[in-house]
Amino acid sequence: MRNEQEMMDLIINFAKADERIRAVYMNGSRTNPNVPKDIFQDYDIVYVVTETASFIEDKTWINEFGSLIMMQEPDKNDFGREIDFDFTKSYGFLLLFTDGNRIDLRIQTKEVMYEQYGKDKLALPLMDKDNLLRAIPCPTDIDYHVKKPSKGEYDSYANNFWWCLQNVAKAIWRDELPYAKLMFEYTTRDSLDKMVTWWIGIQQDFQVSLGNLGKYFKEYLPESYWKMYKETYSNSDYTNMWESIFITCDLFRILSQDVAVHFKFTYPIDDNKNMTKYLKDVRNLPSYATRIY
Repeated sequence: MRNEQEMMDLIINFAKADERIRAVYMNGSRTNPNVPKDIFQDYDIVYVVTETASFIEDKTWINEFGSLIMMQEPDKNDFGREIDFDFTKSYGFLLLFTDGNRIDLRIQTKEVMYEQYGKDKLALPLMDKDNLLRAIPCPTDIDYHVKKPSKGEYDSYANNFWWCLQNVAKAIWRDELPYAKLMFEYTTRDSLDKMVTWWIGIQQDFQVSLGNLGKYFKEYLPESYWKMYKETYSNSDYTNMWESIFITCDLFRILSQDVAVHFKFTYPIDDNKNMTKYLKDVRNLPSYATRIY
């Protein structure tokens, strides 16, 4: 597997040799001083180009970076929505190579670069043939730090957590597994993860980034809470699902009450008590029942 220096040399030297490429900069985890380096980190590269069409029409230039396992062109994948993208200004290539390296490469014109460069505070200039890249501060992940919740945010997520659990419960009773699992992940876990994020933010004085989709939760949750969080995941067995639901409720209650105390919000204790009883009643409801109560 080519190391970081080899990959960076390849990326920059290719740009130097190609007259269509006028500048290069990098975003992402490799520019973030707070992210530990590992073998799976992508190279999030932007080539500032004179035009995009030739790169898109003839892709043989990609071979200069190595042999591919697979490529994705995300701008082309509109999943049937038939969105009219303007490929003449910006286009992306996601490249996974046979040695395990991955480059997420975006080509963009100068006009797009002028609009976007520096908006992401993790941007790092790598090469500039025409002095296009203005001076920017050193990369920082401050824009990705956990943000403090407003009262409206807190109230909405707390309400949604308890309300949507009734959808999960009735889906289990109906033996509608896909609906039950997805409703739990899209609504219940979404609200739980928000509360986890805010709780960690309080402990870290809101000076920390938790990564995409909470991937650094383990690093910041106490062992007891992390154990509970892991147990919020279940398989397709309904008994296990019910156990995970009640563990989820316990963890949500603990964290959201702490968050409420810190910000002087009001935790919806009545919703908590009423819905917990409802969930227990539905769990014990026989499949042949003709009424809930």
